[in-house]
Amino acid sequence: MLYLHDVWVNWFEGEENGYGVCYFHEWRKEDGIELLDQVPLLYITQDLYDYIENDMHELPRALLDSIFKRAYLRKGQERTVIDYACVVTDGNDILAIDTLGYQIPIRKSRLIPRQEQLVFDMIENTKPNKYKFDKSLYKKEYHMLSMEPELVIGLTRKERQLKQLLMMSLDQLRTTNNLEELRYWLTEWEPKKYPFIRYMDEEKVWQALYDGMKQGWSQKHEELCAKLIKGQPFLEEMWEHEQKQEQGTSKLK
Repeated sequence: MLYLHDVWVNWFEGEENGYGVCYFHEWRKEDGIELLDQVPLLYITQDLYDYIENDMHELPRALLDSIFKRAYLRKGQERTVIDYACVVTDGNDILAIDTLGYQIPIRKSRLIPRQEQLVFDMIENTKPNKYKFDKSLYKKEYHMLSMEPELVIGLTRKERQLKQLLMMSLDQLRTTNNLEELRYWLTEWEPKKYPFIRYMDEEKVWQALYDGMKQGWSQKHEELCAKLIKGQPFLEEMWEHEQKQEQGTSKLK
């Protein structure tokens, strides 16, 4: 088995979509970076890599057995064994995972560039391991709170986070389904269409609002998001946190 040593990881917990696991250039100073003293490296098929990167289903038993207690976390002088952690690659992309003792990839991280290059060098003359998993049981489903990748392509980490907040707010509007409220927010979004909006029913208003806001990200999106979350402490706190963040390259080398 191949192993990597002294691997910096920036865990994103509960991320079922690969786009939510930030690459190194989007790491922040306040992220909780950890050092893996040792971690197994698995070269796997593209199907299995996609399954791991873009969902949180159970990992193949054979894969779990092969990495059991073979990874170590380093904190200062203390070295702690990890039940199930590894770095996986399909030869094109790379992901570190930790199950926290369960059978699903609860925590995921990218690697820093020089360690990514090391991974590609290490697998150069090898073939991917084929772990059995039932692909027929796996069908990735996207929805408002788990957006299709094309809806976030090209967005920064901050923009993706704010868009997620926007989708959470829209989901609450959909649940409440108050016609006047829906008309109000659609008018805020597209004021020129007010003469038509006031005759639209809940379904048409909702669809127009969602279809209009799900694409891309702009100052207009951000302004409406700020208005939508007012009076909701949890969402407001998340909003404030993102507004304070500075984009930039991590100081890790």
